[in-house]
Amino acid sequence: MTENRRSELKQYTGRAVIRTALLLWCLLLSCISGCLYVEGDPAPGELHWESIPEETSQTGPEETDVPQVSYPVVTEGTLYEAGISETAIRLIADIIQTDVDYGFPGAQLAVIRYGKLVYRGAWGWDNAYLPDGSVNPDRSRVTDLTLYDLASLTKMFATNYCIQLLVTEGKLDIDTPVTKFLGNQFADDTWDVTLEDGVYVDITIQRAWKSKLTVRDLLKHQGGFPEGFRKLDPEEDRTVPGTVGVTEEEAREATFRRICQTPLLYEPGTRTLYSDIDYMILGLVVEQVTGMDLDSYCRMTFWEPLGLTHITYEPLLHGFQVADCAATELNGNTRDGLVQLKGLRTEMIQGEVHDENAYNQMGGISGHAGLFANATDLSVLASLMLTGGAGDRMYFSDEVIRMFTAPVGDDNTKWGLGWWRQGNQERTGYFGTGASAQTIGHQGWTGTLALIDPEEELVLVLLTNKINTPVTSSRNPNKFNGNWYTTAGLGFAPELLYRGMTGNGDETLTEESIQKNLLEALQELLEKAQDQVPKGSGKNHPAVMNLKSKIEVCRRYAQEFGDEALLKTSEELAEAWEME
Repeated sequence: MTENRRSELKQYTGRAVIRTALLLWCLLLSCISGCLYVEGDPAPGELHWESIPEETSQTGPEETDVPQVSYPVVTEGTLYEAGISETAIRLIADIIQTDVDYGFPGAQLAVIRYGKLVYRGAWGWDNAYLPDGSVNPDRSRVTDLTLYDLASLTKMFATNYCIQLLVTEGKLDIDTPVTKFLGNQFADDTWDVTLEDGVYVDITIQRAWKSKLTVRDLLKHQGGFPEGFRKLDPEEDRTVPGTVGVTEEEAREATFRRICQTPLLYEPGTRTLYSDIDYMILGLVVEQVTGMDLDSYCRMTFWEPLGLTHITYEPLLHGFQVADCAATELNGNTRDGLVQLKGLRTEMIQGEVHDENAYNQMGGISGHAGLFANATDLSVLASLMLTGGAGDRMYFSDEVIRMFTAPVGDDNTKWGLGWWRQGNQERTGYFGTGASAQTIGHQGWTGTLALIDPEEELVLVLLTNKINTPVTSSRNPNKFNGNWYTTAGLGFAPELLYRGMTGNGDETLTEESIQKNLLEALQELLEKAQDQVPKGSGKNHPAVMNLKSKIEVCRRYAQEFGDEALLKTSEELAEAWEME
């Protein structure tokens, strides 16, 4: 990274007796790469240095004002400063907007590079459709401040963040058995049953497995738990803890008992199976260690110190209105009436967590889901994984960041401790083909993505409410109309961004070469849109709407950049699909 792209370092003043020492350290450390700069620093190109460690001061106990290490603070910047082509950003924005024009609900995007917030945008609607699937005449435009249900991004930016901080502070050892935090009943109360999956393990072995299960096992998704709760009793209704008349406290207590009763599918540490239960348990561990619920602890330690005002659990209980939040499912959790279980919500979900377990079983505050945010605040929060801290506050030590983002094994480079990793090009569908191997992040089921690339000093957050649309077909209750659009795939945005981004060896990219890269990507998106249209689809099928959206964007950019081949293809497809 070049010096003029680094954020500024806060100037320190000290007592006269240590000024000479500061200058000497300045000259020494100016030779060391990787210095941290924050708001208020000298202008780019001037001499920068890190603060002097306390132990270097020889002035005696009375000299207590030796400067402490300071961390970058995210400030506003420009695409030019970040080495990001305006054409790439414009294309991303045009794809999202055109998808919205053809039926996609809405989205937000925020981009940080080199410690600067260089882009944020919002498109579409807070609540695009009525429960019957018709267009909502009272829908409102999404703004930069609209809150989105982050779904599984909660796992990283609430639970993982809390654990990483506790480890940094020496308050939590992730190799500690879970029973130390949740009690022996976590293992002793395990039921001797065969799970729905047909798996049966002797109860003595089961209890031994759960007794040795550690926090690290759960972070690796190697705890042995199934993806979600299984019926342990034929008469059990999975949603009973959240039914009418049961308090949130009673629901959480019932859920804890259920976790203790649930047998494991495999011995901890021997397999990787993504599980919401893993992070429900980790959330409970954080609450036991801190003595606070996740919402309160995150608010006190992260959101308020960082000045983040648009991130929270349970937004309707924290000063936000329904209209401040992007709606999710149209008919509660029923998938347009295709799923019928006691306790499921049936009304439009807006301002309440969509995830059934987070809402019904955990009262809206859980380690696996429940967090709401806008893209800007989430991107600032995500940038802590690049710096370890902000201002005068360290959150994560370098050692902890390395520990949590390293691959869990030589043969498993796509996972860190909770974090998704690009690894050996194993997350390109979400992170794009240009992301470095060390890129981390996560995705959420409601249509959310966070990407953090330490090599490029890049953060990208794309939030959508893709499930705020009708279910496409009764054959797949989890396939919403919104899922068919390019925007819903999320990974198109990082792909286009990397193709239009300079830096780290790509400083010589010309606008002409960037345009060529983007046109090639457009061609790929058009071909993908064609391939996913089911045979015999009617003209109003969402896959057809998505294809028309790509045809329109391709025609526009092919004309602008003079790509005759792409223009010809687009015109032929437009004629075939009876587009103007």
